[in-house]
Amino acid sequence: MSSSPGQRLHSESHWRANRNPTASPLGGYGLSQQSTGVGNKLGNFFDGGRSLPMYKDKPYFAPRRTAGRSRRRKILYGGLCVFVLVCLWYFMAGSSKRHRHGLDTPDTPKGEEMWKWLQSLGDPATEIEDGHQNIDWNARREKVRDAFIISWDGYEQHGWGYDEYKPIAKEGKQMVPGGLGWIIVDALDTLMIMNLTSRVQHARNWIHNSLQYNQDHDVNTFETTIRMLGGLLSAHYLSTAHPGLAPIADDDAGSPGEDLYIEKATDLADRLLGAFGSKSGVPYASINLNTSTGIPSHADNGASSTAEATTVQLEFKYLAKLTGEAEYWRVVEKVMQVVDDQKMEDGLLPIYIYPDSGNFRGDNIRLGSRGDSYYEYLIKQYLQTSKQEPIYKELWDESLMGVRKHLIAYTKNAQLMILGERPSGLHGKLSPKMDHLVCFMPGTIALGATGGVPLSKARKSPDWTQRQEEEILLARELMKTCWATYLATETGLAPEITYFTLDDPPKMFHDMYPDSTASAGNRESQGVDLPMKSQPLYPLDDKTLKWREDIQIQSQDRHNLQRPETVESLFYMYRVTGDQMYRQWGWEMFKSFIRHTAVVEHDHSHETDVPADADAAAAGAQAEKVARPSRITGFTSLSNANTVPPVTRDNMESFWMAETLKYFYLLFSDRDFISLEDHVFNTEAHPLPRFQPTGDLKTGWTRKPR
Repeated sequence: MSSSPGQRLHSESHWRANRNPTASPLGGYGLSQQSTGVGNKLGNFFDGGRSLPMYKDKPYFAPRRTAGRSRRRKILYGGLCVFVLVCLWYFMAGSSKRHRHGLDTPDTPKGEEMWKWLQSLGDPATEIEDGHQNIDWNARREKVRDAFIISWDGYEQHGWGYDEYKPIAKEGKQMVPGGLGWIIVDALDTLMIMNLTSRVQHARNWIHNSLQYNQDHDVNTFETTIRMLGGLLSAHYLSTAHPGLAPIADDDAGSPGEDLYIEKATDLADRLLGAFGSKSGVPYASINLNTSTGIPSHADNGASSTAEATTVQLEFKYLAKLTGEAEYWRVVEKVMQVVDDQKMEDGLLPIYIYPDSGNFRGDNIRLGSRGDSYYEYLIKQYLQTSKQEPIYKELWDESLMGVRKHLIAYTKNAQLMILGERPSGLHGKLSPKMDHLVCFMPGTIALGATGGVPLSKARKSPDWTQRQEEEILLARELMKTCWATYLATETGLAPEITYFTLDDPPKMFHDMYPDSTASAGNRESQGVDLPMKSQPLYPLDDKTLKWREDIQIQSQDRHNLQRPETVESLFYMYRVTGDQMYRQWGWEMFKSFIRHTAVVEHDHSHETDVPADADAAAAGAQAEKVARPSRITGFTSLSNANTVPPVTRDNMESFWMAETLKYFYLLFSDRDFISLEDHVFNTEAHPLPRFQPTGDLKTGWTRKPR
């Protein structure tokens, strides 16, 4: 069972991180500044090499199997139990009074505190953003953690166990009759990363007692893999390799429940294998979990999405490494071979593929929906296996050069770089359309250029070339364009799709950089940033800047689904370049989410009439007794993000907690916390470790001659 909100409040007030960057690839707990309060009062206690237990969401105690049995400890624990029982009685008594007043929101001050903080935004006295001020990024990271707690506690209170949640109506519903734990499993590793131990325990109990995959229902193969399988694998990794994150005794080595996550992951993966039973090996779009039968798409003439078929490899390969079962590796690797055997021009693929024949359907090429994560998983497969599979680096380099040649263009007025689409194939007309989904690309390009190491370090490598300098330029320019789509709306939150104004014919990358490595071949790097062609975005009130004239938002595209791709790229860009500007953009974006997607309750239903002759003090005291302060109870996606107040959608996407808030949290953490040099993130932001492939776990195919 999870601890009560009262216990959480008490334990979280003691939460602190034991920062030791050399202890593990996590690099401590992401704190970059000296802790205050209790830590400072201890003075020189730690100077002699001593340490205190870490406090996360609850105190960390030694597992019972190794705890001492001294009489003093028994007396101490007995006293603690009595104290806890008294506290529980006190809380339950207070809770009953609150429920009699009809307040059904979680009893946590986070919602009230964030509402008060929201009212202060924009006040120069509290929001000074000049470049000479030392910014407390730890405090900003804690605001993200608070937003997550509010989101999770609202779901836990009103939608627990449901796959979908409406934070305004405070109700949930299932995707399949028994539920898949869609929100719980997807957010589990975020709970761990944020050290929310009691909530991890509650989620873990639900997974142990309620999560069953023998569902006689079809589910999407790709989504189930990246969210559920990826979430379970990441939870297994974090709980075993880094037990200091949200420590739970049930996960300890030797405990009966230590293999819970991997057992659930294996059960799910075995059921998903049926999706790969097509004649070509390309997975069907859906799978019946009970019968393990693959089901062709009900639309698109039975074709699967290219991105979905080629974005399951990280998860199954890591599971193969954990279990030693090479079949997991072989089935997903076969898909990559079938795709590449078709020898598509310049490494750019149509967005549909038939499972039975393995042939592509249509000519539509884009890096938005149905195309995006194929390219993402090329470079990440190379990095996941510690650069031991160069075939995927070759595929990535070829595709990225194809993007530069065919899809990169510049806007008419401000020369913003865009990544467009070719609906009729590479030799058809370029469409100036960018899905928000495309904004994963700046960060992925930066990751591919340096392999995850800081840019300053990568430039010292003898393997660093001019081509990689151009890739960093590409990443910077696309990142700027993605940020511009946020600045262009009334809420500061990007639409789902943006169109841009181009010249006719459009200016392409080779027009702007005729001597680039794409045209003149690779060469030695000069080790400096290449000049950007785009015009400035700031100051925002400068009417001479023309970038807004390049952006069009159509009425059907104004919705914002709390998507993570732009903050994901900001995270990578900061980690790679070290440029604080990307953190600052992320902070502005986070504030916009709080301002415009927060679900706020103003509780005036229990105020009583105050006599007219009562003095002001008496009236205030009476009102305080019966009215609870305004508070934030959750966050929702928007139907229209280009008007204030925005039109709400009443839905909290699972990736709001699994990805968006996680990337904000990591963006404001130290650069070595869950470092890019030791991890890869799957496309649902679940961190997995890099590893060395051994035995049968190796590249089992070669490319056909071109």
